[in-house]
Amino acid sequence: MTLPTDAHELAQVNIARLKAPLDSPQLKDFVDGLDPVNAVADAADGFVWRLQSDSGNATDVPVLGDDRLIINLSVWRDPDALTAFMYRGRHRELLSRRHDWFERVAEAMTALWWVQEGHRPTVQEAESRLLHLREHGPTQHAFTLRTSFPPVAPTGV
Repeated sequence: MTLPTDAHELAQVNIARLKAPLDSPQLKDFVDGLDPVNAVADAADGFVWRLQSDSGNATDVPVLGDDRLIINLSVWRDPDALTAFMYRGRHRELLSRRHDWFERVAEAMTALWWVQEGHRPTVQEAESRLLHLREHGPTQHAFTLRTSFPPVAPTGV
């Protein structure tokens, strides 16, 4: 039996609404960049885990019942590690072109939350956290990089 730990890791979900099908010429550069960017993430300092299907990424994993949405779900050591990956190198290059491939959406598409070290969040958990953020704004339960919260030790242990 594993005893509870006070150690935490940062889970993040990011969803995006595609402007076109993944196999369309419009999304070719995005699709071609997935494997290289995922390889950089996998090797990044502070990277812990990411959701993958048999394809090696998660573009074919259903999210929020909308087949035009794609999901990125990962776990990182802390916000600094996630931010360092997001805004440097190959990921930054793709991020700068996001409006070529994804629709602009007014509602929150990214949520962060703390998980116990070793926990791997499910898509359903990620959907719940994102919907909570949309309904309540940033809270300890689901937050953003701009409005974050520290991890809280479990109670009643």
